[in-house]
Amino acid sequence: MARLPSVLDLDDLPLAELCAARLDGEVMRIGDGWCPVDEPDLPGLRAASVAPGLPAPFVVERRSAAWVHGALPAPPPVAECCVPHSSRVSTRSLPPGLLLREVAIAAADIAVIGGVRCTTPDRTVYDLVRDAEPARDVVAIVAALLSADRSMGERVRSRLELAHRLPHKAAALDRLTAAEAARPAQPSLTRYTS
Repeated sequence: MARLPSVLDLDDLPLAELCAARLDGEVMRIGDGWCPVDEPDLPGLRAASVAPGLPAPFVVERRSAAWVHGALPAPPPVAECCVPHSSRVSTRSLPPGLLLREVAIAAADIAVIGGVRCTTPDRTVYDLVRDAEPARDVVAIVAALLSADRSMGERVRSRLELAHRLPHKAAALDRLTAAEAARPAQPSLTRYTS
């Protein structure tokens, strides 16, 4: 007997069956998919639910990556992904509700979590603090990410300072400083280890 994937979508079961299973308490909505209610809440499950069926060159990033890493209690309403500049992708087949950026990204900035390419926590912090118009809660999100690794702030600060002609560099450094000051004394992401 074939086993269904941990995160279900409309390719696995019809919407009516998924809704009936949800009403019966067998599955719950997570991100853009459904998963069994007894599935552990781990980064791999979160990554797989950001955008089920995400093509290979796509990388989960920014607030979506922060949710995968456990810094947000719920996924953002729009999944945020990027592709490397060198990738050639068609935007015709993009799933609805997906924000896509083309970025310069190194292989070291990408981690594979649950079979899904996702930015590392360091790169996620780097991207969030550099955003031209950051969300109001960006400092709290970055503080939660920094609480898991006390040296991450210095690594990101060094990367920002060494960058030449980086847009919004001063604002990014200010946001990083504010997040370091706001980070909790105890790690807040410990329950999301996999």
